[in-house]
Amino acid sequence: VQLQASGGGLVQTGGSLRLSCTASGSIFSISDMGWYRQSPENERELVASIAVGGTTNYVDSVKGRFSISRDNAKKTMYLQMNSLKPEDTAVYYCNAVIQDFRNSYYQHYWGQGTLVTVSS
Repeated sequence: VQLQASGGGLVQTGGSLRLSCTASGSIFSISDMGWYRQSPENERELVASIAVGGTTNYVDSVKGRFSISRDNAKKTMYLQMNSLKPEDTAVYYCNAVIQDFRNSYYQHYWGQGTLVTVSS
């Protein structure tokens, strides 16, 4: 099982980016999915999460600016980031709780990270 994240880049303050994360491999079921971020100044934090039924949660600092969604058929999660601020600069990691065909339990998987840089 692999998670492939993409969509990061350099954007000016107030700009937008859309991150994608696609799961592949011998996947039986995907449960919760989420985006985390980490910068040199801060520990890794959960930015947004989405349950398989669509329930979402956001850290206070991104509420009203970021939107998380998922396409279960495509095994893909998205993070639409609007009104970006310099403090959003970080490496963004996707995470998914996945059951593969070999096991009867779920495990956490991580994507490789994608860098988002917001210039002031």
